[in-house]
Amino acid sequence: MQDLDKIRAEALASVTAATTPEQLDAARVAALGKKGTISGLMKALGAMSPDERKAAGATLNAVRDEVAAALDAAKAVLDAKVLDARLLRERIDVALPARPDAQGRIHPISQTIEEITAIFAQMGFTVAEGPDIEDDFHNFTALNIPPEHPARQMHDTFYFGERPEGGRHLLRTHTSPVQIRTMLSGKPPIRVLVPGRTYRCDSDMTHTPMFHQVEGLVIDEATHMGHLKGCLIEFVRAYFEVDDVPVRFRPSFFPFTEPSAEVDIGCSREGGELKIGPGAGWLEILGCGMVHPNVLRNCGIDPDRYQGFAFGMGVERVAMLKYGIPDLRTFFDSDLRWLKHYGFVPLDVPTLSGGLTR
Repeated sequence: MQDLDKIRAEALASVTAATTPEQLDAARVAALGKKGTISGLMKALGAMSPDERKAAGATLNAVRDEVAAALDAAKAVLDAKVLDARLLRERIDVALPARPDAQGRIHPISQTIEEITAIFAQMGFTVAEGPDIEDDFHNFTALNIPPEHPARQMHDTFYFGERPEGGRHLLRTHTSPVQIRTMLSGKPPIRVLVPGRTYRCDSDMTHTPMFHQVEGLVIDEATHMGHLKGCLIEFVRAYFEVDDVPVRFRPSFFPFTEPSAEVDIGCSREGGELKIGPGAGWLEILGCGMVHPNVLRNCGIDPDRYQGFAFGMGVERVAMLKYGIPDLRTFFDSDLRWLKHYGFVPLDVPTLSGGLTR
């Protein structure tokens, strides 16, 4: 133990002389490491008598604690210097102009939702939103979808685990639950547009497990099928920016509307090119109908006094038709080259007065 003062002084000197984290760690290993000088003295205590061990152990512990405290203090100082140097090296001058090649683009799905919203906003619609995770009542039961309907099966719907109180939550299969929530939370007249993500167990060239829909709902005392047709004809011609695009309504069936219809628009395929407008072909783009009386009753609305219409469309589908995007899967590939080609300039906000696309 006669060399303890020398060992202490040398250890503290090496800590003080360390200018990098690596040098400081070397000083720690030399003094307190498994084969360090102070650690070696600690091992020698076992060969001493009890009285000698007690006195030497207290002195040695004090030296060890002093050196450890010096190491911690030096480490804090060096860490602060390293952080300051990194911040100085990696700082960004936010006052500098953006690089031209770093200009962002609006995704075609976002652009299409904005265009659809701009059109229906001119008709007096407001935007409503709701949760992606729903329960059976809002997603199925309130919409007059019977218990045995195929849409309720696990191969069509993403279900979560069983809840303690019974039943299971699910990822909404359409944005129609927002219509239910709107009718339950307010009284007619109602005129809302509902954009959002939806989910179904389906994946191939024309389907993806997650996709986007836009739905509309109108409830009042005087609405009829003629209003629905006029609203959608005006939308189709404004969205595709073709004044004379033919529109036809074909009878269909949906549990939540009666009568129900699917809407087709005219097109031409001459020369192998698809063109929206007058022509010999037809394209189905959306479904619609008058709100079923059972849906109104489920939401506490008197069907003898009120009636209304609803419609829904896939955002990806109408975007593909308008902008000539051939493959649905490319919407979700996260390819910046694709986005640069099909994307939109952020400041070109769609308006009917200024033009939906510029």
